[in-house]
Amino acid sequence: MNSLPEIEAAIMQLSEGEMRDLSNWLQEYLNDAWDKQIETDTKLGQLDRLIQRAKADIKANRVKPLDEILNNP
Repeated sequence: MNSLPEIEAAIMQLSEGEMRDLSNWLQEYLNDAWDKQIETDTKLGQLDRLIQRAKADIKANRVKPLDEILNNP
């Protein structure tokens, strides 16, 4: 099973519980990949500019509480 169509066909044969388990596994896999990418980017200094900008915005009081942003779409 090497191609996407083959994988999709196999997924269609799964029970609801197996599909849920696969979904949970895939989400964990993607979360781990994201964490590794952030760690790599941090070590390479690729986030330094964004961190400095955030610190400057906080110092200049150009930020809003997250609750305010989430509750006012």
